[in-house]
Amino acid sequence: MKTDTIFYQLFQNFPSIFFELIGQPATDASTYQFTSPEVKQRAFRFDGLFLPLADSPELPIYFVEVQFQKQPKFSARLFAEIFLYFYQYEHAKE
Repeated sequence: MKTDTIFYQLFQNFPSIFFELIGQPATDASTYQFTSPEVKQRAFRFDGLFLPLADSPELPIYFVEVQFQKQPKFSARLFAEIFLYFYQYEHAKE
């Protein structure tokens, strides 16, 4: 993904503008560091996925993940998988 150069430069040089835009004091900028990290995409695989048939698009999608032991960051990984799935696959809802 490419950085929007104009806004990157604007926020890099004048970070207080961002805080003004979101309705926060401009002085809040002094407690933040502005960066533009690259987020690399990992490969995820669900334990299972139940998709409704084409003639029932109003039904929910069920994501299946089975855990037999405590796993650090389980919730964060599961939500990342789900959001990435929706980003990559389009489902028509009428």
